[in-house]
Amino acid sequence: MTRRISWTLLGVLVLAQICYPLTTGATRAGLTVATVVLGWLLSVGHALLSRGPRVAAALVAVATGGGFAIEAIGVATGVPFGSYDYSGELGPKLAGVPLIIPLAWTWMAWPAWLAAVRLTGGDRAPTGGGRASAAGLWVRRIALATVGLAAWDLFLDPQMVAEGYWVWRDATPALPGLTGIPVSNYLGWLLFAVLLMSALRPLAGPTAERTDAGDHPMVALYLWTYFSSILAHAVFLDLPASALWGAAGMAVTAVPLTVTLLRARRAGEIRQEDHRPDRTGVDATR
Repeated sequence: MTRRISWTLLGVLVLAQICYPLTTGATRAGLTVATVVLGWLLSVGHALLSRGPRVAAALVAVATGGGFAIEAIGVATGVPFGSYDYSGELGPKLAGVPLIIPLAWTWMAWPAWLAAVRLTGGDRAPTGGGRASAAGLWVRRIALATVGLAAWDLFLDPQMVAEGYWVWRDATPALPGLTGIPVSNYLGWLLFAVLLMSALRPLAGPTAERTDAGDHPMVALYLWTYFSSILAHAVFLDLPASALWGAAGMAVTAVPLTVTLLRARRAGEIRQEDHRPDRTGVDATR
């Protein structure tokens, strides 16, 4: 049931994102809001159905609640992202922040976390190794999850600024090709992402450290976001620089995740071959 609901929501989300480049103006803004809401429902719903209310509550607290807090501070003070203002196209605001903005943090925080868990052995039974090994694993996991989330903004911010959904008062210095967005914005994303990911595991509990087949929709969401964003920015949105920057940034997590999944699939196919009966009907492994 969990996977069925998650795959259904993911399918609707993908359809909405495919329609995005085909729309303009108020329709595109409305579709943006709808996509973020769908993404939030998908991630929070998956956390709730697959791991229970504690994990879902932790995700909402640190990503939605924390996301709103950091955005409100950012709008009011310019720290840590730089000075910026939101337009009125993304719906109602609170403290100058459109209410859908913290939902976007949540939408991608959960798949980024699960991708990092998968890459650091969360699909395997835990083994011994002492405190040093556990600390090293924690650092790698937080680092991958942080980059996995923060690098998404290399796609997101250029796209949203191009649409006029928010504007920077001082956009210097900027990354080459990404004019209109200061480097401080991406550093701010890294800062909040590491705080978010560091808080998520203690609040969520040990079930957040494991992955299984029920998490495939979230893995698919992460990889869809990566590959579809490259295509959309390069071909449909006329944003080639953000296509390159985003491709390079999210590749830190997305590429090894893709390789890991392909290897796992290949290993599964080999095991099936090894246990397939021969022409006499006898299991070849016996």
